[in-house]
Amino acid sequence: MFVPALLARLYKPHEKLSQVVRSVIEVRKKAAMLRAGGSSGGGISSSSSLQRPTRCMRINRHSLKAPDQAAAHAHLPFAPQNAIKKKVQQPPGWKKKQGLMAEMSNILKAVTSNVLGRFVHTAYRFSEQPFLNEGNFRPVNEIGEAILLNNIDGEVPEDFPEGVYIRNGPNPLNPTQTISDSIFGSTSYTYYEGHGMLHAVYFNKRSLGEWKISYKNKYVDSDTFQLEREKNEVTFVPSADGQPYASLVAFAINTLRFGKAVKDGANTNIFEHAGRAFAITENHLPYVIDINNLNTLGPYDINGAWDQPFTSHPKKIHGSGELVIMGTNTEKPHYVLGVISSDGERLLHKVDLKFEEGKLIHDIGVTTEYNIIMDYPLRFGILRTLLQKPFIENDMNGKSRIGVMPRFGDAESIIWFDVENHCSYHLFNCFEDEHEVVVRGCRILGSVIPSGRHRVDKSKWYGRAFLQPDKDSEGFDPSLDGILFSRPYEWRLNLKSGETNEGYITSEEVAMDFPVINEKFMGVRNKYGYAQVVDTLATSKTGLFKFKMIAKLHFDMPDKENKKLISVEYHVLKEKQFCSGVQFVAKENGTDEDDGWVVTYVHDEGTNTSEVYIIDAKRFSEEPVAKITLPQRVPYGFHGNFFYK
Repeated sequence: MFVPALLARLYKPHEKLSQVVRSVIEVRKKAAMLRAGGSSGGGISSSSSLQRPTRCMRINRHSLKAPDQAAAHAHLPFAPQNAIKKKVQQPPGWKKKQGLMAEMSNILKAVTSNVLGRFVHTAYRFSEQPFLNEGNFRPVNEIGEAILLNNIDGEVPEDFPEGVYIRNGPNPLNPTQTISDSIFGSTSYTYYEGHGMLHAVYFNKRSLGEWKISYKNKYVDSDTFQLEREKNEVTFVPSADGQPYASLVAFAINTLRFGKAVKDGANTNIFEHAGRAFAITENHLPYVIDINNLNTLGPYDINGAWDQPFTSHPKKIHGSGELVIMGTNTEKPHYVLGVISSDGERLLHKVDLKFEEGKLIHDIGVTTEYNIIMDYPLRFGILRTLLQKPFIENDMNGKSRIGVMPRFGDAESIIWFDVENHCSYHLFNCFEDEHEVVVRGCRILGSVIPSGRHRVDKSKWYGRAFLQPDKDSEGFDPSLDGILFSRPYEWRLNLKSGETNEGYITSEEVAMDFPVINEKFMGVRNKYGYAQVVDTLATSKTGLFKFKMIAKLHFDMPDKENKKLISVEYHVLKEKQFCSGVQFVAKENGTDEDDGWVVTYVHDEGTNTSEVYIIDAKRFSEEPVAKITLPQRVPYGFHGNFFYK
């Protein structure tokens, strides 16, 4: 009842809207009475046998294996697909009430969508954020059918695997309408909210062994993308970044019109599990993608067992092939962890980690035995806006910790380690080293997602936050200078003593992020990592990442000049060239961890052309073995993946 009542109070002068909102309240009251059984009785009470269990099965702290399937079914907080379900006796008149509820729901949706749509047209004025629609951040169109690629500088190696190299990224449909102004205040879309577009390069061999390479791009056809494409205009009012009061109203309007506060971007990553591809942003369920044609097949909820948001960075467990996932939410439960079976059909484990508030955690780690839980004070929540706080805000003076959790444990089984405060988004890898758990990632102090507190003067804020900090300079501000200068970092968590050793492992002069490894080594000790090197000067001008090099990190090799740091190689791009979607592609019969290639999308801002580079990982600093020119520009984006044939 909160959302429509709030709208009625916020905008009393708009009498038509107020009348509709009052009608909405009455309809929702009646629907709520029906759901609760109403005055006529016969409803299902909250103490029904259908009530969901509140905690998972307790297991040994150091359990390595999933519980026995038959025994687990009686304890897990969901009904597996093959479980025997008890037939529930429905009360008299239930079908009639169900039909009435469905009819009322359809009326409610039609009324709110149509009238609030007219209200948005009347009350809101939309305008452009130029930097989101300039250069290689400007969106592109779908090209249609796949196009053969024949312009190749160099040669694709004979032993390069057949497959598809795909990268995801934002490609907004209405880039000139990303700021909204109304009597409630101003809000704007962030770069991270554009509709997801997949860019794919297909590596296939003909019958005689010669390469047949093609390119295709396509939007992720999410539910909210369909809405916006059909209407040919902005549908969701920008909400995540802006004045708190305006954000609150935008959330309310979006929820009433579409049943969700923000759209399904599906623009952050594309991952593989059980032979299928999934496009994802962590505020919604993943969308299944047919990699043969990039068609969207629909959302993935593990056969109805998962009803939470879904991390952009799930982790596959070494050996078992199971997938560890998590979802963070503005409402309780704030952090839910899950383990999916290797065939992708069953949820083997689902547990609430009992977080006390909503935190926007982007990544999760695994070792052979544990799940690694990152916890830092990047808070988010719609109700924060009631207190005139931004929807998303990082607490620079807050507390961070890392949790080590047995694979099938619960909230009480987690061993927590306090660490220096940070706001790190991406991990390289985690592994066990005798009594220690080692966690490696790219550490930053601030949030790359904007907060309303610096919205007025973003250019100056970015101009200091992304640049290398100089602590000896006059006017140095630790809450601002260099807080987005990301560097590789290592946490060593001692399970015996409870102590933590942590620190940066690369030069303080180079910022890097978007780490990847040879995924065959996920969760076990590895020697190499790869990351995109930030052009901090170019990035600081707009707050949009540009990456000018690729780094290869040698975790077991000390730096020649500073033995406390590790050795790093660089693949340097030419001037005005920037990369995205870096991924390691393993050689089929390789013996060393770095037997393979690093692939990346590269855009040349001088010629306005885009290519795919194939770099020999063992001759990393040398010229790419192949540069494949693409038929159109590929905008900068986020994470990539290689799907082996």
